[in-house]
Amino acid sequence: MPNRIFVPPPWALDRNLALEVVRVTEASALAASRWMGRGDERAADQAAAQAMREALNSLAMDARIVNGAGSETDRPLHAGETVGDGNGPHLDVVLIPLEGSTICAKGSHNALSVVAASERGAFLQVPADIHMEKLAAGPGLPDGILDLDDAPETTLARVAEAKGVGIADLVVCMLDRPRHGDLLGRVHEAGARVVLIDDGDVSGAIAAALPDSGIDLYMGSGGAPEGVLAAAGLKCLGGQMQCRLVVRSEDQRSRARAAGIADPSAKWGIDAMVRGDVMFAATGITDGHILEGVRLFPGGAFSHSLVMRSSTGTVRHLSSRHDFERSARLHQQA
Repeated sequence: MPNRIFVPPPWALDRNLALEVVRVTEASALAASRWMGRGDERAADQAAAQAMREALNSLAMDARIVNGAGSETDRPLHAGETVGDGNGPHLDVVLIPLEGSTICAKGSHNALSVVAASERGAFLQVPADIHMEKLAAGPGLPDGILDLDDAPETTLARVAEAKGVGIADLVVCMLDRPRHGDLLGRVHEAGARVVLIDDGDVSGAIAAALPDSGIDLYMGSGGAPEGVLAAAGLKCLGGQMQCRLVVRSEDQRSRARAAGIADPSAKWGIDAMVRGDVMFAATGITDGHILEGVRLFPGGAFSHSLVMRSSTGTVRHLSSRHDFERSARLHQQA
């Protein structure tokens, strides 16, 4: 009989579930780390997804993936797939086994594995291959300070005033993409500093809510599923976020509506994207703004994870040592 991990009753996303789900992100991060710096994005993706599926299916739960790692035809762990052993609470999950397959293959910063879980119907479902505008900041700012319709200069001035600093003291994180050329120029012209990242905008957005990250704001567009995951993390941290789909064609508009989005041009705050209590877990694959990457050593590895719950605001950093030989023996016995 396979080992079954205890999961609490369906009405409570308690710390037991949070600490068990982090094993899922640890498993996928460890698997992907074997491909770090080897130049093979697909192999890293597949290793992370396979490890994540096996770990998810060891949990005593009946869960469905709302936003996943791709479609049925290109990658596993897609939206609509069920995970868990079929017993226990009915949950929805959003996940990315490997956020930043390119940076993992290159050995660059900010690759990580992420899972968020909540009760059924909690997460906004979005198409996997549509971009989303994102604007994120940390806790302690006035409600409604972020608005995608505002000019970036206006947003910077408001945030600087709320924080009691000058615009020159603010640090903005965004993806290093040609599409951000105008935004980057305007942020620079306003006087703020910018950290450009190659990939990994979940960690980039969440970094804006962590006091020791050095990031004040996240701006720009990236994947829509990543936006929902970032919203889950920011909800746990008490941050703010506003998002809006970037719809460039009638086909994309149709797919957004097929996902249940009546108005693809709508702006969403965190509570519209993530309703109710949510649990968030992430494990670093390579070093980044919020997590250290996996460190392999003969016979094992060290990992660094972040586990959070929105109901309590608890934020845990877990440093774990993994013994591969002992784990293999336990797996064989099971």
